[in-house]
Amino acid sequence: MGKNLEISLLLDFYGDMLTEKQRDMVDYYYNDDLSLAEIAENEGITRQGVRDSIKRAEAQMLEMEEKLGLSKRFIAMAEDARQIIEAAQIIRMHSFFPGASREIGECSERIIELAERLQREE
Repeated sequence: MGKNLEISLLLDFYGDMLTEKQRDMVDYYYNDDLSLAEIAENEGITRQGVRDSIKRAEAQMLEMEEKLGLSKRFIAMAEDARQIIEAAQIIRMHSFFPGASREIGECSERIIELAERLQREE
């Protein structure tokens, strides 16, 4: 995962644990793609102050992720849900063969629905 995407994901999980200023600066930098100079002008501080704040926030979020692992678990669950859907689609396809139980097709549909719901809730 690219650094920008990783920090954006960490901000989603741990942003509320940062100060409002830190959260805003990280959001401006990674999500709004503003430069350090643009953020500094908007916030009324130096470019170096913005950089220091962002680096501190990154370090805090990386430390929280190391201890809690929320984004790592989120990514793993999303991949697991994708694989469940893929397997259920194969089962559903086999349920159309002559002599296959209707119940197999119905169960595969339910599995797909549940896995897709998990993906939406992530």
